[in-house]
Amino acid sequence: MNKTLFLLALLLFTNGSRAQINVVSSPDREQTNANYINFRAPLQQAPLLKLPVGKVQPMGWLRKYLELQRDGLNGQLGTVSAWLDKTGNQWLSNQGDHGWEEVPYWLRGYISLAYILNDEAMIREARTWIQAVLNNQASNGRLGPDGYDGSSPDLWAKMPMLWALQTYYEATGQQRVLTAMNRHFKWELTISDDKFLKGLWQEKRGGDNLWSVLWLYNRNGDQTILPLIDKLHRATSNWAMEGNLPNFHGVNVAQGFREPATYYMYSGDKAMLEATYRAHNEMRRRFGQMPGGMYAADENARNGYYDPRNGAETCAIVEQMASDEILMGITGDVFWADHLEDVAFNSLPAALTPDMRALRYITSANMAISDEKNHAPSIDNALRGMLSMSPFSSRCCQHNHGMGWPYFAEHLVMATADNGLATMLYAANETSMLVADGVSLRLEESTNYPFDETITLTLHPERSVTFPLYLRIPAWADRAAVSINGENQPIADAAGKFVCISREWQEGDVIMLSLPMEVRSTVWQQNKSSVSVSYGPLTLSLKIDEEFEEHDSRDPEFVQDDSHWQEGVDASLWPCYVLRAKSDWNYGLVVDEQNLPIEFSVQKKPFPENDQPFTLEGVPLEFKAVGRQIPSWTFDATGMTDFLPTKYAPRAEETTPITLVPMGAARLRISAFPREKE
Repeated sequence: MNKTLFLLALLLFTNGSRAQINVVSSPDREQTNANYINFRAPLQQAPLLKLPVGKVQPMGWLRKYLELQRDGLNGQLGTVSAWLDKTGNQWLSNQGDHGWEEVPYWLRGYISLAYILNDEAMIREARTWIQAVLNNQASNGRLGPDGYDGSSPDLWAKMPMLWALQTYYEATGQQRVLTAMNRHFKWELTISDDKFLKGLWQEKRGGDNLWSVLWLYNRNGDQTILPLIDKLHRATSNWAMEGNLPNFHGVNVAQGFREPATYYMYSGDKAMLEATYRAHNEMRRRFGQMPGGMYAADENARNGYYDPRNGAETCAIVEQMASDEILMGITGDVFWADHLEDVAFNSLPAALTPDMRALRYITSANMAISDEKNHAPSIDNALRGMLSMSPFSSRCCQHNHGMGWPYFAEHLVMATADNGLATMLYAANETSMLVADGVSLRLEESTNYPFDETITLTLHPERSVTFPLYLRIPAWADRAAVSINGENQPIADAAGKFVCISREWQEGDVIMLSLPMEVRSTVWQQNKSSVSVSYGPLTLSLKIDEEFEEHDSRDPEFVQDDSHWQEGVDASLWPCYVLRAKSDWNYGLVVDEQNLPIEFSVQKKPFPENDQPFTLEGVPLEFKAVGRQIPSWTFDATGMTDFLPTKYAPRAEETTPITLVPMGAARLRISAFPREKE
């Protein structure tokens, strides 16, 4: 063997086959995955497929948050909430008097969490509810309680229950689920059009039902249920309208806007796909001129109330995340993964207490008070407790919040139509899946992202195997870099796209993805040209000294009147909190000509030993900047953080050093700052 051939052989021996690396806008959607359930004809093929629940095992901080959720409100709610009391519950007997929306809202997050953590007690509890739903199916095929108000059958509460059934099937493979869902959809087809989806929630949220029909058809191939897709689309509010939205209730928007893209999977009409992007952008153009990925809906978005002191329901936050996850699969577009991380890292953590035993109904980009007061008309709901943190912060969010982190964890890694895998969201995990023609692969992902710039992937295939691996590159990551087994790989113009690596993978191959984070700013012209600052996927907030004032959750002064205890609950284990600022918060941010903060610096601290980075005590990143106090910016007549001040409001002459932190760690926060010049 000559020297050249020897060196080539040595290179192949040490590095495996040479990698083919391309930058692509989406995984290939023209192929059919040999290992996982695809979208059947006549449906459009999806470029990305969710793995069955439990195949992605989150580690690190994300696993810690799931464990906190298990030990917190979502995991223990079955023993706390009167709406989940088994005695007289209509989901256990179809004859009860409570549990209508609350049981399915709670169960879809709870069951996902149970199977991710493989918690036997939780699985048994989830099975109790699922088996009751299946056992009590009506003779006409209807699942769940009658819910008939005399004019139209109520299908809304059945939609989240269908999602819970889907998770149960993924985990158990129980064919009875498919049979029950099929009978239910055939019953829906018998409902006359004049009585179908009539009513606020079901009319606006019919896309949830439509998604479940697609899910079932992909598994049973029963073409007799396909006409239900058109029926649902016709009866659902028109989320494809131009220049407007059919409704501005925050939760309806968060889940309803994806309906056209869901329908596109059946119709093939790309105008429907475009309509979902348009609806997403329309809500943010009108009411989303603020950081954190959400919008100023409170409960219902109102003209004139789009300041960042107005916020989003916790329900809307987790529903938006679910929409982003579905749209990642439908489109293969990095945009939805980027947006999902924006919401997950910057809005969701601050909606709950660090121990996840209490939450608040509304979380805003700017909130210097989180109390029990009635803040109407500053907030679109004349109730107490809409800003305080309570185990009873409205029974909708109380039960629905639990799907946020489990669904996020399920979508960290996805299968691709071309028999590969895609790292869609970044957090430490171990994923077990099939690639190529059925080869088992274990993927280890090590990282403290979003608080760290480096992601390390180690592959453990059962044998040498060739398949494409897609690395999502966030749109903000202009200087992303990739190495394979220590060898740097050339990539260019990859931000907002995927780096696709196709090669023969060997046991122990290591990919390192570097996503260098830099300070960026956004000017929100609609909101008095306020400015927000981001560092990688993290948006920053003023660090405010938070005082947690504990109260008894039985005190009617501190909870909403639609929440009720189960009998015998030790209420001392479930306090509620008022949060007050113990330090000044009314600062503008001093920026330069490029609207970047002056004298900006990054301070990195050790990652918290308790794996809770979304707290002021544990957050491993702090930032130094310069502010200018605005004494007239205080609280309005209702006691709520006032609107952003105008540029004419008196300012302090001198500037002040200020500290910024990731806004997900700040329960009290100022994240959209009045813009101050040097």
